[in-house]
This record gives sequence, structure tokens and C-alpha cells, in this order.
Amino acid sequence: MGGDHGPCVTVPAALDFVRTHDDVRAILVGLEDRIRPLLGNADSSRISIHHASEIVAMDEPPALALRNKKDSSMRVAINLVKEGRADACVSAGNTGALMAISRFVLKMLPGIDRPAICAVLPTTHGHTHVLDLGANVDCEPEHLLQFGIMGASLVSAIEHRERPTVGILNIGEEDIKGNEVVKRAAELLKDSGLNFIGNVEGDGLYKGEAEVVVCDGFVGNVALKASEGLAQMMAGFLQQEFKRNLLTKLIALLALPVLKGFKKHVDHRRYNGASLLGLKGVVVKSHGSADAFAFANALGRAADAARTGVLARITERVAQQQPLQESA
Repeated sequence: MGGDHGPCVTVPAALDFVRTHDDVRAILVGLEDRIRPLLGNADSSRISIHHASEIVAMDEPPALALRNKKDSSMRVAINLVKEGRADACVSAGNTGALMAISRFVLKMLPGIDRPAICAVLPTTHGHTHVLDLGANVDCEPEHLLQFGIMGASLVSAIEHRERPTVGILNIGEEDIKGNEVVKRAAELLKDSGLNFIGNVEGDGLYKGEAEVVVCDGFVGNVALKASEGLAQMMAGFLQQEFKRNLLTKLIALLALPVLKGFKKHVDHRRYNGASLLGLKGVVVKSHGSADAFAFANALGRAADAARTGVLARITERVAQQQPLQESA
């Protein structure tokens, strides 16, 4: 029910996703009288409605949503995951409320102190996974180590990479760079058994220097929003220049295949869906402005995480890490 568009986007996306994935069944959680008309002649054995009488507003304080709206679509969907009636929850709603409710209902995996938001960003060589992107403004070195373990476990499970490379976002490549938290976290990552490659600078994110990049939520969110703003500005500049006069408009027509290829490569909708890692359940946050194509990609990320046993991999990797920490 959440996001900028609500059921008019989420329901068609779910219908399309179920049609193209034979092993998936969707449970649409929310106001039945708003969802039912959008289903048409959908196969009721593959897609169903679970009524929830309340909605968490996009600007609602997370504490109020957690305390006062126990029959919200968000709370009910997460309850279905906890009860084992759903393998994953996907929401385009209020991020703070989704994080608070998920943590309260599902609890944390053993050995993980805090959940982290992990998203995929495009790079010159493909893509990279970055976490945390806003859940934890202040972090201790141990939290950044846990983020590295969770990110590596996710990539290992979904992309079948046995030892994905892990880096830590910093202001320089040298070991002496960064604040004390980052430097100490780098030491822990180096001794963790992960495939740690060291510091990654901001431009290294998009060069694809590491398959997993860890940072605290403050730095990660600023980097993400700055990147989104830059992409929008560049797209605006290109559009403005191509429309400048008749000659540039003709050049734009000639360049159309290149522009389409470029747009496809950097299309943020292809990378929609941020995993809330560290919880005892699969929860994926879709961008609030997502269209049906983007929301379907978020559904895909949730389905992949459920199929490949990401939670079990994280739990196993954390258990392996504990003896290393004790010996250190």
C-alpha cells in the first residue's frame, strides 16, 4: 500500500512477476477493496489478498507506526514472514517504519547486532553491493565487520561467487587514511577470512573495485543520494544540449541507439530493491517512486534471497567468525 503510487504499481508488478516465475506465489497485503479491482482474472492459486485494515503513511514516525498500527499492511506482511506463511516481504513504504517493525517482529540473526540496508549499484564492470545505506548513522568497527560478512554472504549465495571481494569505503587507499572506526574496522576485516582488498575511495564504487563495499549508514546514504543527483543532472544536461537547435536534434536521432544503450546500463530501476540484512527473515525495500518494472525487480531480489538461503549463509559465516575473534 506504500510508496508514491501504492497498489496501482505494486499489484501489476506482482501480477507480471508471478506470470513469469512459475515457482512464485504472491500474497498482496493491504486494503482488499483497493486491491481486488486491480486483479482482474488473475489465477487465485498463484496470487491472493491478505486484508490489512491500516496503512503506514510515508511521513509517519517509525515509533508511532510500530506502537499504534498493529494491523498495518507493513506489520501484517512481516508477521506472515515470521509465521512462515511467506518467504519474503517486499515494501515500497516508509523505510524507517519498515526497519523498525522488521527488527521488532523478526529479531536479529545470532551474532548480528544491527540490520543494514544493502543495495546494488552499477559499475563499469557490472555492479557492486554497498551497505549500509542509511539504517545505522553511527557504527562501531565490529558493526562494519558484520556488514562485510552479510554482504559477502549475500553475493556468494545469489551470484554463486565463493569468495567475493570486500572493500571498505574510505577517503584514501592507504591504510593510514580514515577515522579510527574505519581503520579499526579495516583491521578486523583483514583478519576475518573474508576476501578483503582494503580501502575503496568514492570513485572506486563505480569502477567496480570490490564486489561488496561496507560503510556506515551516514556515509553510505550521502554517497547514494549524491550519485543519484549527479545522474539526474547529467541526464538533464544531455537532454538540454540535444534540444538546443535543429542540428543537435538531428544528431540526437543519429545517437539514439547509443543513448538507449546508455540509459539501459544506468537505469536505476534495474537495480531497485535494497535488502535489509541481519534479520531472521527476508525483507526487501523498494524505492518509493518505483514503477511496475522497478518494483518487479525488487520482487526478484526477494525471491532470489529466499531461494538461495542467504540467511543460513550469514548465520554460518558469523559462527565461523566467532572462533577467529576469540583467538585474536
